[in-house]
Amino acid sequence: MFPQLSRVERVNELGGSTKGHAGAGSSNFVEWEALEREHRAYAFLARCCLSTTAGDCISEAIIASSTDNYPEESICNTLEPRDRVARTASYWSSKGQKNPAVPETLTYRLIADLCVVTEIKIRPFQAYFQFGYPIYSAKSVRFRMGHIKDADESCQDSECVLFKNLYKSSDNIQFFT
Repeated sequence: MFPQLSRVERVNELGGSTKGHAGAGSSNFVEWEALEREHRAYAFLARCCLSTTAGDCISEAIIASSTDNYPEESICNTLEPRDRVARTASYWSSKGQKNPAVPETLTYRLIADLCVVTEIKIRPFQAYFQFGYPIYSAKSVRFRMGHIKDADESCQDSECVLFKNLYKSSDNIQFFT
């Protein structure tokens, strides 16, 4: 039903039963329990996917690592599909850094605990009000998807203080202009 799910690496059933029968000891029984767990998880995911209509998964913009001219160039502008709103350009602009290796981040809240993200759209900003209409785009991007960490979870990585990453793109996606 959902070919994009063929790339799922693992299935975790939160709150699921992991107990086995004492004395069962059969590897067939353990394998059968694992298959049942995966079936329940995939059946739940399929029901959620079938009951949801395609649309925007973002409910709100949470925070940007920096903003050059707040509120005119705020992260909220990234939720606007139009380039201009009431004759004003609609875009997010970071303060920028001298060191291009310093990352800028945008954090969003999704509309539900379970969302299937099939597409991410990035539109570079074209300054229609500047001579030559220059395009300002990122050199590269990386995507991370996760959730707010539980209070009892610890994190060794300085970048994930508040969030537990469940997916992180392996390489920066390069843009060429």
